Amino acid sequence: MLDFYQKLGQSLQKSPVVIATVISIKGSVPREVGAKMIVCPNNRIIGTIGGGAGEAKAIAQALQVLETGEKQFVEIDLSGARDRETQGVCGGTMQVWLERWTSANLTLVNQIIDILSSGNSAILLTPFNQNLQPYLEIANNDNKPETNSCYRETLLPLPTLLIIGAGHIALPLAQIAHLAGFRIIVQDDRTEFATEERFPQASAILALPITNCQLPRPENLYVALVTRGMQHDLAALRILLKLNTKYIGAIGSLKRVRLVRQQLQQEGYPEKQLKSIYAPIGLDIGALTPEEIAVSICAELIKVRRGGTGRSLSEQIHSIK
Repeated sequence: MLDFYQKLGQSLQKSPVVIATVISIKGSVPREVGAKMIVCPNNRIIGTIGGGAGEAKAIAQALQVLETGEKQFVEIDLSGARDRETQGVCGGTMQVWLERWTSANLTLVNQIIDILSSGNSAILLTPFNQNLQPYLEIANNDNKPETNSCYRETLLPLPTLLIIGAGHIALPLAQIAHLAGFRIIVQDDRTEFATEERFPQASAILALPITNCQLPRPENLYVALVTRGMQHDLAALRILLKLNTKYIGAIGSLKRVRLVRQQLQQEGYPEKQLKSIYAPIGLDIGALTPEEIAVSICAELIKVRRGGTGRSLSEQIHSIK
């Protein structure tokens, strides 16, 4: 969301644009409710609502909205039904809201950027009334427009991935997780490893012992322990297990994982806490190289974040009798 609104702000400084927002879905579709795309006057798009013929239909109608300013819904039919014109065969339908945004909306965009940059969330209301503009829901706001017909959307800051250990695996993990939508922070007490040059994707580099670091807020925090040894794992876990993080994963052989677990048990950490640690870290895809291991870790991060199963999608087809 932060990246989207930053790009929206840059675009609005040049010209009006249309935002296409998926506001409802039914059945199997390529994108989720809340997915957004910016349509610019030169046919350039930023983001995607699923691609293919359905997205092309939305872009064509968005260009009309750009000219007229008339907000509208567009139905994207991906049912593949033979008795009507459809834009795909995914099996479902999507309803997309098209609305022109101009430089007059820049104040709102900058408010959203400030809120998300500070790690907070916001609620954006988009009225379907032609005469009303989107606005943020603020407690005790007596001046907000009166409308019951609107799209209510929670804007969330990026999840943060704290990578503890700045070695071989941390490099590709920072790159891949950044592409997957995580805000990256890297910690390592070795100043020659924890550098901006090695981790240009990172929003912060903590070149300090973990015991001296001020850690991010835990409510949207994912942690990957890819350290150089068991003692570094223990030092980090003694701090992390006191926080209510979204995910803690630790790299290592089965023997290393067992030894860490046994030491923490002896120190009195409850079994429930220890079972919450994803160790060894990552999904079992047969990964061997640092890059492959980073992919397996990021796959597990996405699985936890999105509530997936980790199974091959093709198993769904094979299980149909």
